[in-house]
Amino acid sequence: MAVAGNIGVGKTTLTTKIAERFSLRPFFERVINNPYLADFYKDMHRWSFNLQVYFLSQRFIDQRTISESADPCVQDRSIYEDAEIFAYILHKQGYMSARDYENYRDLFYVMTDYLRRPDVIVYLRASTWTLITRIRKRGREFEKGITVEYLHELNEAYERWIKRMSEETNVLIVDADQIDFEKYPQQLDDVFKQLESYIK
Repeated sequence: MAVAGNIGVGKTTLTTKIAERFSLRPFFERVINNPYLADFYKDMHRWSFNLQVYFLSQRFIDQRTISESADPCVQDRSIYEDAEIFAYILHKQGYMSARDYENYRDLFYVMTDYLRRPDVIVYLRASTWTLITRIRKRGREFEKGITVEYLHELNEAYERWIKRMSEETNVLIVDADQIDFEKYPQQLDDVFKQLESYIK
């Protein structure tokens, strides 16, 4: 199972709750100890390729473990989002050169040929305003440079991607504008109820 969604939408919280509720092995995105993230938000032109290759390699390690595991797992953001959302937008906005983007895409396709796709994607959908509010609330220093325009472009890319993924695998869409799992944990009940049929 993969929990997908934009920056600040609540993926880590939901991944933790799903893992606890259904006894799944959780895999979390490497954000806190990421050696490129702070530099990236200061100079996106210089560090976009480095950051995306780092995320790709780290997520490939996790996803390979998931693919080989007999135990059910839940992952905080999948490897597919890196290429289909983040690298795509960085290239579109001019932060990643065409040469670097093509190199990255070639590497992505070679790596993902060996991986098992998620059986279920839980997509947390939220407006740009909700995202920027939550990002400011959690107060990570390196995220202060995230712009509304960047988040908006990511949201549009997510909507295109999730529409395509809905034709290939099971997708559960959760309206993250209307929920706050940390403040109102009872809101998880409805999500759990919908997930039970997939997990069974």
